[in-house]
Amino acid sequence: MSKPPITQTPGRKQQVQAMFNHIAGRYDLLNHLLSMGIDRGWRKKLVKLMARDNPRRILDLATGTADLAIAAVKINPENITGTDIAEEMLAIGQEKVNRLGLGDKITLLKADSENLPFKDAEFDAAMVAFGVRNYENLPKGLSEMCRVLKPGASAFILEFSKPRKFPVKQLFGFYSRFILPAIGRLVSRHSTAYSYLPESVAAFPQDDHFIEIMLEAGFSKAEFISLSFGITNLYIGRK
Repeated sequence: MSKPPITQTPGRKQQVQAMFNHIAGRYDLLNHLLSMGIDRGWRKKLVKLMARDNPRRILDLATGTADLAIAAVKINPENITGTDIAEEMLAIGQEKVNRLGLGDKITLLKADSENLPFKDAEFDAAMVAFGVRNYENLPKGLSEMCRVLKPGASAFILEFSKPRKFPVKQLFGFYSRFILPAIGRLVSRHSTAYSYLPESVAAFPQDDHFIEIMLEAGFSKAEFISLSFGITNLYIGRK
């Protein structure tokens, strides 16, 4: 079986930016509704594993409304820097950070994950939840992620996967093709945002193929953990 192409689509960045700016106000509601709250558990798993390295400076890429950054405060780092290209998502994230009194821990800024405004070896850990699938140039984005990590530091990447076992494969396929887009269109009032999700998952390199791309991007070793019967993978790469 041939591998799916590496994500490298000209113009994708502008499309993703516009789409997430449009749905920002309803993003959190839909995120938790469409995952039936399971997404919180996935983030907790990532943070628990990241805590083993006791990172002091953490980079949260494609932070969106800062859910993962807020969850990571639990392990008491010195600072978490969250970046995203969608201003409206960042604005909502900033409201949440301010409301929770976490302004001294979390800094949010607009930045492109494929051209990060940070020095080499600046962070003790990097993390991203359901964002790398949206990169215009996946190898470049992963290479940048690796570049800003200190030697020996790790990146933690949550991304949707395609379940392979019966009946989860069939049930998830039906849900993602029909139920998810319908609810997404109704609540988000965006015609394509939630049909984009299953389409982007189907086109995304997964499992060992994604591990290969991480290694080619500069990570010295990488592995993945399958979560929720294969609906999501947690990739961990060590610089």
